[in-house]
Amino acid sequence: MRFRIDLKIFIFLILFYFTKQIEIYGYIMFFAFIHELGHLICGMILGMKPEKLEIMPFGLSVSFKIKADEYNKKVKKGNLFEIKKIIVATAGPIINLLLIFIINNLELDITKSLIMIYSNLLLFIFNLLPIYPLDGGRIIRGILHIKFGKRKSEKYTNIISLISVVIFTSLASILILYMENISIFLISIYLWYLVINENKKYKKREEIYKRILENNTI
Repeated sequence: MRFRIDLKIFIFLILFYFTKQIEIYGYIMFFAFIHELGHLICGMILGMKPEKLEIMPFGLSVSFKIKADEYNKKVKKGNLFEIKKIIVATAGPIINLLLIFIINNLELDITKSLIMIYSNLLLFIFNLLPIYPLDGGRIIRGILHIKFGKRKSEKYTNIISLISVVIFTSLASILILYMENISIFLISIYLWYLVINENKKYKKREEIYKRILENNTI
């Protein structure tokens, strides 16, 4: 399994340190690791082989190898692998919900308990945003893939992600104004980075599809 660190994490570490929010960021990264373990364990239970683990500014990301036989087993216009990816994508947020329940029932210091519950709630909400490649975006893309096929699922997911990040940024602007919390601002920037990056990848894939179609019609 390959391992990679997104170097932007160090920029976030410096910003959170100087804004005196490094403790909450540390909790978020710790529970993000447990969140990702949920994805990893769920994938391995389903017979999927992990391919790459990446440490990102707001958590971790694990990807799995594609088995040709699973990809060829069709479920409507999708494949068996898509169903497994949907299940794996839901595993992480479920782990955060379980952690909230467990922490809430432990006799811990009230301040630490609230910070840990807040961290897991933030991870749960953040990861279920309908923005690819977050868990929510992966779930939507998998469902759309099964319903409409690969190309349309990518197109629709790209549109949904863009609309979602615009709505999130609008709401975040209001929260930043009243709460004066830099973490919300950083999350907004990071989400825009994800959407713009995925949009570039989508356009490149579309260009390749068009070239293949043009070559087949000649």
